[in-house]
This record gives sequence, structure tokens and C-alpha cells, in this order.
Amino acid sequence: MQDTIYIKDLRVKTTIGIFEWERKVKQEVSIDMEFPFDCKKAAASDSIEDTIDYKTITKGVIKFVEESSYQLQETLAENIASLLKDEYGIKSVKLRVSKPGALRGAKDVGINISR
Repeated sequence: MQDTIYIKDLRVKTTIGIFEWERKVKQEVSIDMEFPFDCKKAAASDSIEDTIDYKTITKGVIKFVEESSYQLQETLAENIASLLKDEYGIKSVKLRVSKPGALRGAKDVGINISR
């Protein structure tokens, strides 16, 4: 059985969308991330060095997303996944990126990817 570290509903403002008005205002996206991880060693040592430092990862993702400018959520999601793998050594990630309230009548719209 594998354990999971997760970050849920990380809210970040960014430039995202295909319409001209969307390119002029920052919109909020919501991000969920899950990292499969065997936490036995970290639990035994009680040391940050033996686990995934989710505070550092969260800061990096926030900075990346705030500075990004994509048209599609798909592109944003793919690039977040690449950041996690390349910069933080995450081997596997389940990622959800959504734009709450983007569609009239819908609470949320987004994409789920696994890399």
C-alpha cells in the first residue's frame, strides 16, 4: 500500500483564458496535487529531510502560476506537473487545475492529469 501527500484547493491568481478580457485580468485557479509517497521513514525519523517538503513545493507552485500566462488549463496543468517533476524530484503526481465559476451554472470546470 502506498501513502499519499496531498495539497487541496490551492488558490492562485493568474492570467489564463482564450478571450481578450481574460488576458487583461487575473483569474483565480484552484489546484489539487497528490504525490504517492511511502511515509514510513519520515514517520520513524520525524524529520523533514525524509519526506516531501510540501511548504517549499507550494511556494514554488504559487510563484510559477502567478507568473504564468496561458490560454488553456491543460497547458497550465502540464507545466505544473513538469515543474514538480523537474524542480522537486516528484516521481508521480495527480493534479487537478480548475477555474471556479468560469461557466455560468457550473460551480467549477477544470482538468485532471496524472504524470
